[in-house]
Amino acid sequence: MASPPTIDQDSQDPQDPSRGERPSRWIDIAVALLLLVADAVIVVAGGLLLVAVGMGSAQSSHSSRPAQPRDTPVLAWLVVWGIPAAAAIGVFVHARLRMPVTAVVQGLFTVVCTLLAVAWTRMLLS
Repeated sequence: MASPPTIDQDSQDPQDPSRGERPSRWIDIAVALLLLVADAVIVVAGGLLLVAVGMGSAQSSHSSRPAQPRDTPVLAWLVVWGIPAAAAIGVFVHARLRMPVTAVVQGLFTVVCTLLAVAWTRMLLS
C-alpha cells in the first residue's frame, strides 16, 4: 500500500519566501515621501500648464473672428490620460509589494491626476 503524500511544511508557512518579503516600514515611508515630492511637482506643473494654456487659448470678448475648431493631437491625449493610467498602475504595484503607505500616496496622486485629466479634457474639447 502506498504511503500518503507528505505535506511540505514550508509551503504552508504564512511567511512563504516565494511571496517575497515585505519591505520595512521605514523604506515604505521613505519611498512614499520621495514619491510625494515628485507627485507634488507633477501636479503643480500640470496645474500651471492648465492655467497658462487655458488663458492663452481663451478668446477675448473683443475678437470678431469666429472660433475655429482645432484638432487635438493623439499624443496630447496620451499624455493627458497616460499619467493617471501610469499612476493607477503604480498603486497596484505598490500594493502588491505590500507597501501600504506608498500605495495610499500613489492612490491620492491617481485621484488628483484624474481630476486634472478631466479638466485638461474639458479645456481641449472647448
